[in-house]
Amino acid sequence: MRTLFLLAALTFCIPASAGTHDSVRPYPPQHVSADTYVIHGPQGVPSVANQSFMNNPAWVITHEGVVVIDPGSSVQAGRMVVAQLRKTTDKPVTHVFNTHVHGDHWLGNQAILEAWPKAVLIAHPDMIKAAKNGADAFWITLMSDMTNGFTDGTRAEIPTVVAADGEEFKIGGKTFRIHSSTDAHSKTDLMIEMVEDRILFTGDNVLNGQVMNLRDGTFKGIMKATGRALALNARVYVPGHGQTGDRRFVEQHKAYFDTLMSEVRRMYDEGKSDFEMKPVIAEKLKAYKGWAEWESNLGPQISLAILEIEQE
Repeated sequence: MRTLFLLAALTFCIPASAGTHDSVRPYPPQHVSADTYVIHGPQGVPSVANQSFMNNPAWVITHEGVVVIDPGSSVQAGRMVVAQLRKTTDKPVTHVFNTHVHGDHWLGNQAILEAWPKAVLIAHPDMIKAAKNGADAFWITLMSDMTNGFTDGTRAEIPTVVAADGEEFKIGGKTFRIHSSTDAHSKTDLMIEMVEDRILFTGDNVLNGQVMNLRDGTFKGIMKATGRALALNARVYVPGHGQTGDRRFVEQHKAYFDTLMSEVRRMYDEGKSDFEMKPVIAEKLKAYKGWAEWESNLGPQISLAILEIEQE
């Protein structure tokens, strides 16, 4: 009887000791081009509901192995990405690009190195510097707080290889060309162009159907980066959040910022305050009202735009 009791107790305890938070729930990858897959995460901020997973991890299968772009927000998200990646190829991951310092895009590095310890992690030099100067701990804590501890156990694996603007990484028969900036979404941003396939991974410099949090960036920089993305005339654009598509959603993204900035500038010159501007701008931008984070980010964007105009 005592043996049966102990076995029952052990059975009850096993899930907890194994870790109920080993991985986020699975999301299927979408085959967006011949050798390229994207997992489109749910849009919004990290939460208990989305288990912190809300970006677009992607991977490219080359002759030599796999190149991953932004493996997610935590070790749990990264493990889900690894599991889905392994359904598409048995090749190892050789390289990882992290598009910027915001943790929802790169804290999944830990899971990649668990599976492929020799993978090379690549990022903007300012991203690497910021991560080493405390951004790593900030994002680990933020993810844990916003998910009630779901992401606990995540460790920051900071990239070691610097990607410079215009640099080309030749990997397995494919060319990954870097387009970087120091004043766009996070001031630590890479856009990664797959030259032969005409695919552009925009990171959070361009979003699809989502109002951007620009607290760490500048309107001037994000508008310049969006123009640069359009000038590349890619066949496929993979945003940091939202669905992959063609240049039309990039043009919508540009139109949103063009309208917002021109209206803020006009009303600022008229002496209007941010609270007076908001209903006017909301009406001008009503076509975008269905975008994710409309309510939380429109007001702050107006206030930030005013500050930027005042600093000109």
